[in-house]
Amino acid sequence: MEVIIVQDAAAGGETVAQGIAALLRRTPAALLGVATGSTPLPVYQALASLVRAGGVDMSAARIAQLDEYVGLPQGHPESYRSVVLREVVEPLGLDPASFMGPDGSAEDVRAACEAYDAALAAAGGVDLQLLGIGTDGHIGFNEPCSSLASRTRIKTLTEQTRADNARFFGGDIEQVPRHVITQGIGTILEARHLVLLATGENKADAVARAVEGPVASVVPASALQLHPHATVVVDEAAASKLKLADYFRATYAAKPAWQGL
Repeated sequence: MEVIIVQDAAAGGETVAQGIAALLRRTPAALLGVATGSTPLPVYQALASLVRAGGVDMSAARIAQLDEYVGLPQGHPESYRSVVLREVVEPLGLDPASFMGPDGSAEDVRAACEAYDAALAAAGGVDLQLLGIGTDGHIGFNEPCSSLASRTRIKTLTEQTRADNARFFGGDIEQVPRHVITQGIGTILEARHLVLLATGENKADAVARAVEGPVASVVPASALQLHPHATVVVDEAAASKLKLADYFRATYAAKPAWQGL
């Protein structure tokens, strides 16, 4: 993996945004896989600033959703479709028609999962997939012990993940759905470039296990070690348990521009 250690969350967002902008300058119609939650917000904010300043043209870009809650009504403010429209599509001035996502309200959820995998393939595959990491090492909603070859499917959330996400539902864990559709780890690994962003001391243990530990289904994010083009961007707090932190800092200092894209 390419590991980039930055000072704070804002610097992480700017670093990833600049990388995405470089991709879009080369491939204007790139398919970008987006993540939700608080961690990627600085990325979208930095991209919006670049768009407003004329630093990047995103008019032809396409967006693919990583996961979705099952059972929330259409238009629910915390459905991930609503979140992506609100936090990514609208601020970046993207065409809503360019936005792909799984149908969490489908009657046949299994068929919806298969249809989304097929749609991603038909679109030419994801050029860059932005990922976060859970405190237990999950990516997307692939909880610990998910198959590293898994495809888009329905998953049951652990109580830890529901507790982590309760802040988006007024702090009430009972309002957090128990099931989700998520791209599987095998699906995620098909993206041409994986970019994992992690900030905060509470992610330090998960980051260390994903980057420096063995590849194991108990830490789903460790599957990124198998990918030929994976970049991990972490702030100092999230990097605090990396044994090779000094090496990563020195490597990035010798190559200050993010050239991995």
